[in-house]
Amino acid sequence: MAIRVPHVGRPSLLSQLIEPRALLEMAALPWSLPLLGSAPRGDGHPVLLLPGFMADEGTLIALKLFLENRGYEVQTWGFGRNVGFNNRYATALQQKIRYMHHKSGRKVSLVGWSLGGLFAMYGAHEVPECVRSLITLGSPVTFDPAGSQSPPLVKALYRLIAHPMGTSAHVTHQRAKNLRRPKSLAVPISCIYSLTDGVVPPQEATIDGDPARHENIRVPGSHLGLGFNALALWIVADRLAQPEDGWRPFEPSGLSGRLYRLTTSGGAPVAPAPVPSPAPSSARARGPDSPGSSRARTARRPRGPASARGTRSARR
Repeated sequence: MAIRVPHVGRPSLLSQLIEPRALLEMAALPWSLPLLGSAPRGDGHPVLLLPGFMADEGTLIALKLFLENRGYEVQTWGFGRNVGFNNRYATALQQKIRYMHHKSGRKVSLVGWSLGGLFAMYGAHEVPECVRSLITLGSPVTFDPAGSQSPPLVKALYRLIAHPMGTSAHVTHQRAKNLRRPKSLAVPISCIYSLTDGVVPPQEATIDGDPARHENIRVPGSHLGLGFNALALWIVADRLAQPEDGWRPFEPSGLSGRLYRLTTSGGAPVAPAPVPSPAPSSARARGPDSPGSSRARTARRPRGPASARGTRSARR
């Protein structure tokens, strides 16, 4: 099955401190155009993009332009700034997905960044008949009994803007009860995460699920830069290009695949430990009365006093 990352606790202090490296990821995006140009083209089905906490449609510009270039009919959620999980957004999202499905006559793929991925998961639960696939980017889609392990600053900001209960509010929300259960959606789910994410720890950004439909894909980078991360964008395009009735788990191949393995330290598989070879069958077959075993016992038998005197006499 798809396995969650076995990380414990909040993101490391170093990962939190170097989150501003997202600016470098944004600056490097133009240099990644050859890589993005090699991404597979789509079949034109509708794609809905959902922003993260305290973000709006403007943060999705790179993802939107890229996916439009790949041939998709792309829309953003259109609800303004994402200020937390609430009834207004939840109701509007269901209506938006149904409208896109009705207008195009095709199922909709959902792509959510950070908290937007939680909304995408909710939408897929509520209107699964309208959803083709689901992709999350560093999203808190798995909940532990101990509560969110995001940094204290993130929790404080959520309490200030979204809800006095902080990030646990969307866990206890009545409309989010399906999100607290094991992931059993019949639609394909791809969770893209980073081990150095300074906002959402990897154990919360990954899921346990059916490997025939669910997967966790690691990329290098920050949380704030996932929407501009060239490798993450390439993977999103690869996942969206999967046939509706022939979805397969991510298998990097070609030049882009080699780059992926190189940047995620997955280029060379770890060699298994050598297994000791078994003893020859002839040695195992020797019984206690066989000549070989008799010679071995003789060689190991300690000499008595008489044999010792005989040996000394022979030497003289």
